[in-house]
Amino acid sequence: MHIGARQRTSITAVVVGLCGLSMLAGYLNKARCTGAPFDAAGRSLIFDRIKDTQVCYSDIQFLWVGRDINLHVFPYVSGGINADGMLTGGTVEYPVLSGILMWLGGIGSHTDADFLLHSALILAPFGLLTAWMLGRLGGWWALLWSATPPLTLYAFHNWELPVVATSVAAIFVMSIERFPFRSRAVVAAVLLAVGFCLKLYPGAFVLPLIAYVLTQNRTADRRYDVRGAVTVAAAAIGTVVAVNLPFALISYSGWRASFTFQENRQADMTTNSIWYWGLRPHFGTIGLDTPVPAYDQTVGLLSPLLVCAAFALALRLGWLRFLRNGTFPWIAVSAAMLCGFLLLHKVHSPQYTLWLIPFFVLLRVPWGLVAAYLVADLAMGIGVFKYFGALAAGEDPHTFEWLVQFGVWGRAGLLVVLFFVFLRAPLRRTSPTTHPDDDAELTLTKSPEPAR
Repeated sequence: MHIGARQRTSITAVVVGLCGLSMLAGYLNKARCTGAPFDAAGRSLIFDRIKDTQVCYSDIQFLWVGRDINLHVFPYVSGGINADGMLTGGTVEYPVLSGILMWLGGIGSHTDADFLLHSALILAPFGLLTAWMLGRLGGWWALLWSATPPLTLYAFHNWELPVVATSVAAIFVMSIERFPFRSRAVVAAVLLAVGFCLKLYPGAFVLPLIAYVLTQNRTADRRYDVRGAVTVAAAAIGTVVAVNLPFALISYSGWRASFTFQENRQADMTTNSIWYWGLRPHFGTIGLDTPVPAYDQTVGLLSPLLVCAAFALALRLGWLRFLRNGTFPWIAVSAAMLCGFLLLHKVHSPQYTLWLIPFFVLLRVPWGLVAAYLVADLAMGIGVFKYFGALAAGEDPHTFEWLVQFGVWGRAGLLVVLFFVFLRAPLRRTSPTTHPDDDAELTLTKSPEPAR
């Protein structure tokens, strides 16, 4: 599809503007759970009463208390995790860069309402930047990011917008062909590594990027670019070490606690995973809803093994596509790997949909699959909180439980389909430089002026 430079600029402006409106609506929705009166810790008393029934819960507001954010403690440099699995001394359950963003949001905050507002002001620019990049890369398809329910529901549910921005930025950098290829790949690897230090998952995309660099310009008389691939890997590893090492040296127990917390997390009702809804009933429970130890042990073993197997399968199928077409489809393989992670990881929080939407924009996925996924996600994003609210109030939860299960199994089935669809999907094009059905690198070039 040939989109001229002026038209692409206009499209991007619309995409960014609608993104701002969606995030504003998202903030106003979450802010309904805040406000006076506050308790001694600055927690809105209304929060626990309406957070589920009014679907205004956010992890941002919830974590104001319990992670020493309200005490303005700098994270990771003290504390750790105790024998009961509780984080202490300012340590939070996310990688270090997300912890720093949380600390920044807490500066100057005296209540959870302040913290939500300040965090939203920090996060919103990342959402706008993502909209701008997707508008440049995907044209009108970027409205899937800016004008669909997930952004309103989840923009300020957790700290997802920065990590999504890093993964999209890596793809965007690789699209700027006026810079040397290997230089672009190194910058992209650094961005993905920064994403790893925010929420881990972009780190997996370094593997297909390495394969892409290794095979780029491969011909019968030219060898694989081993040096370039090693350079990309070193850039990613070096970035992760540079970001994490200072914290690990200052307080290893505080730094390590975030990983221990996630390792110990159970696949319970709050995780929205196929493990809880599919596997747990076969193990039974202790008391009302406490799973037997064998269930947690099984999930703890199978989940990471199957995630790694999904990654390996995506890389293998991507390699076969390279052998057929001559280019390793690193963006498509990254999308497939993400599908495997979302499906098989023991935690599948609703806001993870924000991770997936950019790939709907960048890859030519049938519209019906995209719409179906958004419907299943909407059922989950609303139904799960209504379900929790009904349980807390002692009301009949079956209607909302049906919505949750529709969301869980609907997303799971679609993720299996999307895994293979992504691996076959060509990139969307807003530039006339390549044919829309080939596997060439996504590039941004200056389009010629239309004939007058």
